[in-house]
Amino acid sequence: MNSLIYVALGGAIGAVSRYLVVAASVWLGVGFPIGTLLVNTAGSFAIGLFAAWVSVDWAGELAGSSRLLFQTGFLGAFTTFSAFSLETLTLWQNGHTRFATANVLLNVVLCLVAVVAGHTIGTQISGSK
Repeated sequence: MNSLIYVALGGAIGAVSRYLVVAASVWLGVGFPIGTLLVNTAGSFAIGLFAAWVSVDWAGELAGSSRLLFQTGFLGAFTTFSAFSLETLTLWQNGHTRFATANVLLNVVLCLVAVVAGHTIGTQISGSK
């Protein structure tokens, strides 16, 4: 039961955080889903950093509960590739093929770069291999 509480709490915080980032980005008015790009990139960096951090031996018991709270709950709700997919489809269907293509390329490339950067920094901080 505790596992569900960790996931639910993290998910609630992640979902609200995602909403706030996307809502704040709307004022830019660029017609491009920058909010989703931001949460996907930040979430990819965070999951890389976190994965490296909890992989060290000293993380022990903390790793399990924090993984449920942060990785499964918070990041699971914060980063949403389903929203990314729907936004890309909508851009495409509305004739914005350049934005749709840019959305795919930027999300994939930036998120891969972010997860590598996060994992590299997390490895250096934690001393893991």
